[in-house]
Amino acid sequence: MELYFLRHAIAEERGDPRYKDDGLRPLTAQGKRKMHRAALGIQALGLTFDAVISSPYLRAKQTAEIVAKVYKLKNKSIHLTNNLLPPASIEELLSEVSIHFPKSQKILLVGHEPQLSEMVSRLLKSGRPLDIDFKKGGLCCLSVPDFPDHSNAILHWLLTPAQLGMMFKEKQ
Repeated sequence: MELYFLRHAIAEERGDPRYKDDGLRPLTAQGKRKMHRAALGIQALGLTFDAVISSPYLRAKQTAEIVAKVYKLKNKSIHLTNNLLPPASIEELLSEVSIHFPKSQKILLVGHEPQLSEMVSRLLKSGRPLDIDFKKGGLCCLSVPDFPDHSNAILHWLLTPAQLGMMFKEKQ
């Protein structure tokens, strides 16, 4: 199974008085533009997804919707889960994946830092969270050959949104 961890794009600032509930902070106009370009780059790489799973927070959901729009998926195909929010663990998330998406082999997971880095670290069997520079709109690819046993995950790559955007430019 391939897991693609996508950090949400640039959102309104934390602590902005307009968003008393942190889960309601939306993407900025710049964040939407950059994520759209990054999503075009993801598509230009030839990546496909059997499932799109997102945190329910607005900024993550909007990020997933941008990818879904580029891929011409219906927004209803985005599965929302609290297992991409603290304090959920990678074990809880993978359990949910095995229940709801038992035949899926390529899954896009849209969430937040430091949660995503912690999940990647756990999959890579790090005893502590790794220092991962997971940019907003960045995408990380891991494979889990023996899913649902995740004892031997492999890190393939981590790309910034700028690098993803360049993939689209190169394919034009």
